[in-house]
Amino acid sequence: MSSSKRYTITAALPYTNGPIHIGHLAGVYVPGDIYARFLRLKGNDVAYICGSDEHGVAIPMRAKKEGVTPQQIIDKYHGIIKQSFEDFGISFDNYSRTSAEIHHETASEFFKKMYEDGKFVEEVSEQLYDAEADQFLADRFVIGTCPKCGFEESYGDQCENCGTSHNATDLINPKSAITGNVPVLKQTKHWFLPLDKHEAFLREWILEGHKNDWKSNVLGQVKSWIDDGLRPRAVTRDLDWGIPVPVEGADGKVLYVWFDAPIGYISSTKEWAAREGKNWEDYWKDENTKLVHFIGKDNIVFHCIIFPSMLKAHGGYILPENVPANEFLNLEGNKLSTSKNWAVWLHEYLEEFPGQQDVLRYTLTANAPENKDNDFTWKDFQAKNNNELVAIFGNFINRVVVLTNKYYNGVIPVPGDYSEVDEDVLEQLKQFPDVIAKSIERYRFREASQELMNLARLGNKYLADEEPWKVIKEDEERVKTIMYVALQIATALSIVSEPFLPFTSSKLKSILKVDENLSWNDVTEKEALLPEEHQIGKAELLFSKIEDKTIEAQIQKLEDTKKANEAANKEVEPQKDTIEFDDFTKMDIRIGTILEAEKVAKTKKLLKLKVDVGIDVRTIVSGIAESFKPEDIVGQQVTVLCNLAPRKIRGVESQGMILMTDAEDGSLAFVEPQQKVQNGGQVC
Repeated sequence: MSSSKRYTITAALPYTNGPIHIGHLAGVYVPGDIYARFLRLKGNDVAYICGSDEHGVAIPMRAKKEGVTPQQIIDKYHGIIKQSFEDFGISFDNYSRTSAEIHHETASEFFKKMYEDGKFVEEVSEQLYDAEADQFLADRFVIGTCPKCGFEESYGDQCENCGTSHNATDLINPKSAITGNVPVLKQTKHWFLPLDKHEAFLREWILEGHKNDWKSNVLGQVKSWIDDGLRPRAVTRDLDWGIPVPVEGADGKVLYVWFDAPIGYISSTKEWAAREGKNWEDYWKDENTKLVHFIGKDNIVFHCIIFPSMLKAHGGYILPENVPANEFLNLEGNKLSTSKNWAVWLHEYLEEFPGQQDVLRYTLTANAPENKDNDFTWKDFQAKNNNELVAIFGNFINRVVVLTNKYYNGVIPVPGDYSEVDEDVLEQLKQFPDVIAKSIERYRFREASQELMNLARLGNKYLADEEPWKVIKEDEERVKTIMYVALQIATALSIVSEPFLPFTSSKLKSILKVDENLSWNDVTEKEALLPEEHQIGKAELLFSKIEDKTIEAQIQKLEDTKKANEAANKEVEPQKDTIEFDDFTKMDIRIGTILEAEKVAKTKKLLKLKVDVGIDVRTIVSGIAESFKPEDIVGQQVTVLCNLAPRKIRGVESQGMILMTDAEDGSLAFVEPQQKVQNGGQVC
């Protein structure tokens, strides 16, 4: 790794229009946290910086939908997000928010300097305008067909289908997201960052300077953008939510969120430095500092083209050393969607899986979408926990601690002479920190997590091969050496697991009573991580097996969401052909009560019902078995079409039809009277 000892690490600012889900964690916050924790363990000066992005157009849109103010929205979700990160163990040195005064000042000053230095182009252009709403339609206030991929629900700033960034006026068949009206073009004045003037610099800096060390997906997207021809990019918007443009003649205009948001990294660093008694400029203006942005692939253009162009044009700032953007994480085969509630929300996970933060961290890391989109499934989550964390890592630690307490009352034994196997295992142990470090330094966190698990496998195999529980009967001195070696592996795991499994690492250090000053390098350099005659604590389970019923409950939760979405998106059937009143009067519709119900053999959907319709008790076959259990509907009042011609269904003559409708969750619901009525009562 570079000889530099100072790092500024940023994680993409989450929008405060909703909570954090596993896609955000896998793409940005977990890899960023692994990297920051690792660098700290190596003795580096690290500032891991983030904060809430509170000026996006999505904020006032959410506020309108919920009938509250934008401030109420950002306060609500900023609180949820910040608390979730803390509870999950994301070790930000500072988590700020773009509504903070220090950010407004920093962003305004940044804009003013560029404005005064003549770095912007001022243009009067035609923008989409909703006359009914009396509002220009920036970004997500307009929806239309993407000019690149043809997706019909692209936003005005970016297509969520293909990831292309564009202007609202580029959309085909645009419509206002506020009123649904077709917008008109209206003149307005804005300031633009002339990206075309920075093309040569971007080509040299990224496509030449970083062609060998940046991810191929990042380089490919940057090259595509540059080759397509860079154009001036607006840095202001006609909105009433955001940071007011700090120049004369800019009434009713705010800084465009993608000019304002990345400056949030700088203002958050300022906030942290002031609190910690540090100089923020060391972390943003010193050439010896390495700046790394952790983002998802939908933010590549902003962090690799727009923000660097802003920093370069402003002057005095360092540029990112790397932007290791991840691809997307899907959920059970489908794209994560906030609007459709198709997600595993972090705050809900923390409630439903208390004390199991590291299980999710490990699963997301071991299955991270580093080079291609990947899929999270609850079955895989269960397997990663039960087959790896419990069966390998946890099993090894538990055996070591239990045996040490059983044989030596928890006191580290004095080893005898090492066998060839002992020496080989200890030599392998000393190599693991460098192997794991090399993977982390190349941003290969999946690979690094598997090397960590290989260290636990090494310990498990060593114990299984040496069998101290058998040897103790014949050679007590040999067992002292075996346990001493095993305890060194356990201690090494407590140190090198910290970036990946911080809660587990802390618990394991507590059990082993490890010196808190032990560092990453000590695993390789120290002869003994746990000295002879050191007292350890009692065994505690690091991980617990996750049962099938727990996973089935989560899968059912998603199934319920899917049904609700299908019901919500189901189009209302158009009106059927007009009938005459006489046609209607031919139908005999009555209220009846279900007396008996049973499943029709060898069918999934059919129930055989005995229904008292007042004039008689008749048999009716109904396709409702997937929505109701037979025993639950006996006594249920229903609406019956009585004079429907009888027909045989699976050998049973059905003498009528039960009238049903669709419930909100996608299941079937009975059409029933609001209060109990006499059987045979006619429906007029």
